[in-house]
Amino acid sequence: MSCMHSDLLVRAERNRVAALTALDPKTQDSLGQFFTPARAASLIAAMPRLPAEGRIRVLDPGAGSGMLSAALVARVLDERPGLAVHIVAVERDETLLPHLVDTLDACAAAGDGQITYDVVEADYVIASTGVDQDDRTNGLDLVIQNPPYAKLAVSSPARAAVRAAGADVPNLYAAFLALAASALNPGGQLVAITPRSFCNGPYFGAFRSYLLDRIALDRVHVFESRSTVFADTGVLQENVIFSGTRGGLRDNVLLSASDGHEDDASHRDVAYADVVRPDDPHQFIRIATNDEDTEVAERMLSLPATLASLGITVSTGRVVDFRSKECLLSEADDEAVPLIYPTNVRNGFVVWPCVTKKAQWFRTVSEKDKKMLVPEGWYCVVKRFSAKEERRRIVAAVWSPEQVAGPVAFENHLNVFHIRGEGLDRHIALGLSMWLNSSLVDKFFRTFSGHTQVNATDLRTLRFPELDSLRTLGRLAPGRLPEQDEVDGLVEKVLSVIDTAA
Repeated sequence: MSCMHSDLLVRAERNRVAALTALDPKTQDSLGQFFTPARAASLIAAMPRLPAEGRIRVLDPGAGSGMLSAALVARVLDERPGLAVHIVAVERDETLLPHLVDTLDACAAAGDGQITYDVVEADYVIASTGVDQDDRTNGLDLVIQNPPYAKLAVSSPARAAVRAAGADVPNLYAAFLALAASALNPGGQLVAITPRSFCNGPYFGAFRSYLLDRIALDRVHVFESRSTVFADTGVLQENVIFSGTRGGLRDNVLLSASDGHEDDASHRDVAYADVVRPDDPHQFIRIATNDEDTEVAERMLSLPATLASLGITVSTGRVVDFRSKECLLSEADDEAVPLIYPTNVRNGFVVWPCVTKKAQWFRTVSEKDKKMLVPEGWYCVVKRFSAKEERRRIVAAVWSPEQVAGPVAFENHLNVFHIRGEGLDRHIALGLSMWLNSSLVDKFFRTFSGHTQVNATDLRTLRFPELDSLRTLGRLAPGRLPEQDEVDGLVEKVLSVIDTAA
């Protein structure tokens, strides 16, 4: 890259830092403003295909200080001297406009007629929906964006506006992506850096279907560190950059990974069906970034059983504690039953009662409360949210009725495995827990989930050994959760029998 173009990024980075410093923390949080560092912006700008000549219209929604536009312009000036670019930068925060205009002025000056721009001072969702939409936000050849990360209430005007446009989205970044995908010309490209959370789970199910109906993924890049990309903004989450083409081919996807935005990346080309399986009704985006991930996925998908074929159901715990405050007890009561929270999950078993601030007993007050209970039996449970310090995303344990006879209540932050609302065979429960605590399941889960939440829907997509193999694993299970190597060894022993039989 020439000195002039390097200077362009230096100026854009200076504007980014100045804009970030000037932000009001409350406004930043409510608007979901997290600005892209120069190195990450250059990586994002390197993803789209650029024609050798002609003219393209580029949208930068939620443009902030203009870093992404500057990175794209720097690339165009360096690689495509015959290509003219018109940028439409949309930004609603008037305090950022001087920084944005300064960056875009520098882009235009560096291009000497090759680069032009419009600044649209507006809320992007409003500007691209409804009767007063701005025509400049449509008919695009490329959208490049770092969308805001704030949530959208079900009743919010922005969510209603996007729903009226045909998409149901749970937060602003999904809204920006959905609207951008719809605004592309045929063959137009969308490139974005977002949290990885949209890749799985029911929360983003409708959005994934909407997005993947309109664009075909070309590339997905994973940042394996949760803290490096937006280190100066305090964001702690797993991020991805993805690019896709409106009406594109679904042949292959380039997968890549790096620890952070300044590290070297590994690359691999995979079949599109390995990333978005055509038979998957949930449209999970699976990212196996290396050969080990692929081997794990292939081994998991070759297993014979699903929860449905096993006759086992997984549901979230029935007790939502803030809705049942009158039922919660911190001291023993003859009429109360055990109440199990994630904090009761200890080393592969449910320990009850335990020393905790959470109530440990549940006393029914009404007939409605009785429906919160499950009958006496063996149950396997999985935490819905794993702590950051835990090595595994899936943390499973077994509730034994030998601790306390009678019904039991499971709190809503647990996923509970059962058979038609009743308990499991003892060895099935133990075998399920061992299986779910294995490294094989953990590595597979990480190929499609980038956050610490484990949904019941995610668990239903897993593959399992048959019941006899789970029983065998349960019989091998010791009276405590062993070290990880021992868990994996026992699982491997059972799987080797399956492989031999096959």
